[in-house]
Amino acid sequence: QVQFVESGGGLVQPGGSLRLSCIVSTSIFSIYTINWYRQAPGKQRELVAGITSGQKTKYGDSVKGRFTISRDNAKNTVYLQMNSLKPEDTAVYYCMTDPTFGSWGQGTQVTISS
Repeated sequence: QVQFVESGGGLVQPGGSLRLSCIVSTSIFSIYTINWYRQAPGKQRELVAGITSGQKTKYGDSVKGRFTISRDNAKNTVYLQMNSLKPEDTAVYYCMTDPTFGSWGQGTQVTISS
């Protein structure tokens, strides 16, 4: 199955920035739509952003204008540039194909706190 390895999370102050990376283990990475999701403690998983094989993007309303998703097919990697971070962005961030083809990774923790 397709597997995912997320990285780049950490602790940052409000207003700061982080760039997350997701390496996808498949030889046909370029054909997949890839989404970023996040899940905060006690809350349901939320769609953050997505990018198609044709570089079309979508964003959740809560992150529009602050986050940017991109992909590098040569590296089997999807990125999430997160700017102007807020405490409510605190969550574990995951990447996944759309539709879901693989197994969920461990995610990467993003914590926004003063």
